[in-house]
Amino acid sequence: MSEAIAFDTHQFVKHLTANGFTEQQAEALANEQVNLLNSNLATKADIETVRADIETVKADIEALRLTTKKDMEALRLAIEAKIETQQLETDAKIEAIKADIEALRLETKKDMEALRLSTEAKMEALHLETATQIASVKSDIETLRLATKKDMEAQQSATEAKLEAMHLETKKDMEAQQLTTEAKIEALRLATKKDM
Repeated sequence: MSEAIAFDTHQFVKHLTANGFTEQQAEALANEQVNLLNSNLATKADIETVRADIETVKADIEALRLTTKKDMEALRLAIEAKIETQQLETDAKIEAIKADIEALRLETKKDMEALRLSTEAKMEALHLETATQIASVKSDIETLRLATKKDMEAQQSATEAKLEAMHLETKKDMEAQQLTTEAKIEALRLATKKDM
């Protein structure tokens, strides 16, 4: 302690001696009383020291608060930057996926158009082939009819049975040809439907 407490030792000694203490006892007791007061009571200097310590602690707390605030702001900015980067990466990935989907859509549309044109071409070719076969069959029938008529006129009585057999055979051939043609048409129709 840098300051002594104000204590009237003379008055204290007088009071003790008046009450039966020897002067030596009274002075010893007065000295002990001063030492006790000085060691247990805070002086103005002690209080100022404590105040200075408190101010130092306050300054340290404020410095820590500012440092913490600065660190938190830096952390916030870093997190925001990471979020922004992540958002940009996500947006880029989404755009890439959209582009892939659009490319796939266009490719599929192109393939479907090619398939449609191919199917139409096959159907047209089938139509022409069928028309040609029908015309050929009609031509064959007409040729056979004329030949048969000529033969009938020349050998009417002798070839009636033969003509009847030939007529039946021709009809059977035509039906078989027709069934074959229809089967081919149906097979081509099913194949065309499967291709679509």
